[in-house]
Amino acid sequence: MTKSIEEVLSFIHRVPLFQGLSKKQIEYLAKRFIERKYGVGDAITTQGRGGEGFFILVSGKAEVVREKADGTKAVVNNFGPKDFFGEIALLDDGVRTASVITTEPTECLVLVRWDFLAVVREDPEIAIIILQELAKRLRMVLDTM
Repeated sequence: MTKSIEEVLSFIHRVPLFQGLSKKQIEYLAKRFIERKYGVGDAITTQGRGGEGFFILVSGKAEVVREKADGTKAVVNNFGPKDFFGEIALLDDGVRTASVITTEPTECLVLVRWDFLAVVREDPEIAIIILQELAKRLRMVLDTM
């Protein structure tokens, strides 16, 4: 089932990364999100491969798996509805730092990098707000180390 623009707006509005955006900016971004569905055990992202973009889980669950240099794997996080990941992939076309694997049927909203960049070119204020939020998140991670 395809989500209405109102449903997409509802999910995007709850994402802390976008909290500082105006309603108009959020609506503009919402039009760029696409829906993706995954089965159990599907890789949404794969460590070491290029990143497609930013994901918000609408339903389902997934775990973040990080493979260490010695080949061992560890689950480092779990995601459920309304969780998000891949924010760095919006700004950088580097490789994924972990794999995200579904543990049940999962539906996501996805914003691909080139669509995000097109939005930012139209409204550079969006980039400033998101970069400020990313800086806060990085600071929180560093404070826990």
